[in-house]
Amino acid sequence: MNYQKLINSNIKALRQKHGLTQESFSEKIGISLQGLSNIERNKYQPTAETVDKICKAFHITPQQLLVTNSDSNQDIIENITVLLNQCSAKNLKKIYEIVSILVK
Repeated sequence: MNYQKLINSNIKALRQKHGLTQESFSEKIGISLQGLSNIERNKYQPTAETVDKICKAFHITPQQLLVTNSDSNQDIIENITVLLNQCSAKNLKKIYEIVSILVK
């Protein structure tokens, strides 16, 4: 999975979902219109600072930028794996117990 492309397309989708133009959104997060356009067209990867500003603007976490709207099992599994890799051992054990119950 191309995570850069996923993040960039999710940024565009969030902007459009909130009814923001590229111009108004680029001003809101403090980057140039050209910079936002390049991110949305997958020409550049946003910096960590830009990702942080985008997440604050939409009240989401950076991990949520990695979530795909795809219904394919493979995409869902890949997204879950990304999230699980960030969990503590204690939380992983809890998640395992919950999943074990759900799949029975």
